[in-house]
Amino acid sequence: MEHRNETPISEFILLGLSNEPELQPLIFGLFLSMYLITVIGNLLIMLAVSSDSHLHTPMYFFLSNLSFVDICFISTTIPKMLKNIRTQNKVITYEGCIIQMHFFILFATLDVFLLTVMAYDRFVAICHPLHYTVIMKPRVCGLLVLLTWIMSALNSLIQSIMVLWLAFCTDLEIPHFFCEVNQVVQLACSDTFLNDLLMYFVTGVYGGISLTGILYSYSKVVSSILGISSARGKYKAFSTCASHLSVVSLFYCTVLGVYLSSAATHSSQSIAVFSVMYTVVTPMLNPFIYSLRNKDIKRALKRIIGMAAI
Repeated sequence: MEHRNETPISEFILLGLSNEPELQPLIFGLFLSMYLITVIGNLLIMLAVSSDSHLHTPMYFFLSNLSFVDICFISTTIPKMLKNIRTQNKVITYEGCIIQMHFFILFATLDVFLLTVMAYDRFVAICHPLHYTVIMKPRVCGLLVLLTWIMSALNSLIQSIMVLWLAFCTDLEIPHFFCEVNQVVQLACSDTFLNDLLMYFVTGVYGGISLTGILYSYSKVVSSILGISSARGKYKAFSTCASHLSVVSLFYCTVLGVYLSSAATHSSQSIAVFSVMYTVVTPMLNPFIYSLRNKDIKRALKRIIGMAAI
């Protein structure tokens, strides 16, 4: 068996999306634009919800939390990527890599659970409209968000600690633009069986709970909508769910696409490119999806823009 050096390491190398020097300015400009659009768009959603009393409802409370998480989610990866391109330095410290991995897992898990909570909110609103204000009280909404934070923090903490126990060798190149946990674990010299087991178990349990909750909620929602006699009533009920359903579909389809592409190809570089969809594109599109199909959000945004123009 080949002897491998397991000396303590101080840094990793993030290979990024491309090694071609002529593509770096294009990648920098593209991702800087997407980052700014994401941050500004989600900040506007949060500002609209907080400034308009008509939007102080559970649905918009969860939406503003989702916007905050999306800003944090994209901010864990893109600023470091842009800095590396700008300085032409692909190094990330060992501590920085663990911290980035921790917060990436935290906010990715939060995204998943917040989408589930929002599906439950739509289920109560459509299927139990007379009891909606009783069931979805402010205290209950706050507890639901707190629960998502606790479960997400527990997941990210355990997975980060498990990576800290690993020993790494001299091959420290991560074929990604951020410290993705699976890519980092693959670089370890020590046994990664427990890490892989935990990763698949948590993904299965958390993903299964979330997807089951969303599918159950929307199966009940669809049944209730089909039971509405008037076409106008059906359209109104469906329109309250369309934006959230679009965001859920976009998020899960892109994540599923990444996992299918990783199973179909052995190119880590291709997986990194595919992962841009759910790490960057989805958080960027969420504000547009909610604002374009929601009259209340559009009205609040117009008022904010009008005040800013004065």
